[in-house]
Amino acid sequence: MTLALDEVAQKTAAYLEEKWLRKVVVTNIEKIFGGASRETYRLEVEVDGKSRGLILRRDPKTSLIDTERKLEYGAYVAIYPTDIPVPEPLFLENDPSILQQPFSIMAAIDGAVTDANMLNEDQKQQIGMEKWQLLGALAAKDPLELGFDSFMEVPEVDQCAPRELAYWEKIILADQIHPQPIALAAIRWLKANLPPPAQKLCVVHGDYRTGNFLFEPNDGIKAVLDWEMCHLGDPLEDLAWSLDPLWNWDDAENAGRLLPHSEAIRIWEESSGLRVDLEVFRWWRVFASLKGLAIWISSSEDFQNGEGKDAILAMAGWLMTDRQNRILLDHLSPHASRELTGSLA
Repeated sequence: MTLALDEVAQKTAAYLEEKWLRKVVVTNIEKIFGGASRETYRLEVEVDGKSRGLILRRDPKTSLIDTERKLEYGAYVAIYPTDIPVPEPLFLENDPSILQQPFSIMAAIDGAVTDANMLNEDQKQQIGMEKWQLLGALAAKDPLELGFDSFMEVPEVDQCAPRELAYWEKIILADQIHPQPIALAAIRWLKANLPPPAQKLCVVHGDYRTGNFLFEPNDGIKAVLDWEMCHLGDPLEDLAWSLDPLWNWDDAENAGRLLPHSEAIRIWEESSGLRVDLEVFRWWRVFASLKGLAIWISSSEDFQNGEGKDAILAMAGWLMTDRQNRILLDHLSPHASRELTGSLA
């Protein structure tokens, strides 16, 4: 049974009153559409005569990607004290009896947006610089010093690539509705060309792309969002994902529709203190596109066989699968290595 907005508001107010030991009134609530891994609501609440904005993230019964809320929330808690801006985490609730599904609550970021289409050229340059500076800063951090080992697995540096490849191969084989020859070809290539061990173990955001951070056009990035796929691994994984052609399909020259690919890599290198070997990086580019394809294949399976009938599951399984297959074919072309090196140099 789906909860109506007023039910979500009432039950959330009661929950917050119990946590804060204060009278809480929800003055406004709206469902935020666009994300597919959690149901997201923005609430305005009044506590002791003061108004504040909150974001409620509630688990759906099925979603675009299956993620673990405890790992996501743990990432917010670990990152919040650092120079990587994220929303303030407030509560993680695993008891499904309160809102029918587990949920988390975070502070809202007021006055910020996610749509890069509204930016002018100067603003794109500034936001783009900050985007890859932050990603480099994340790669530079020691995940063990931040406490990530207390709530997620810590792989060996030589297992980062094989582990991620095995995970997403399993998703594809389990969820494919019909044969996926391009995905299987990519898996064979990736297994035959495994990269060297990671330069260092780092926090991998897992979905670092334009659209997953809040910014003010003239005042920079205010919060990096959507840490559902966060894990520890090779820093090149996040960089490759951020440069995937899927995120700039209408602007081939600019990564994430913000900066030229070579400039994004240069900024990341300066910020992280690491270096990008373009031949090694090709592996991670192919992997990023395979990972994307796995997500879209899984969404198709969820829409056809699962409980969720959200239109975004069908759209991703149809349009995104087609586009990601084309990207993978480009990556696997015999000329891809030379073309990739030339475009990123």
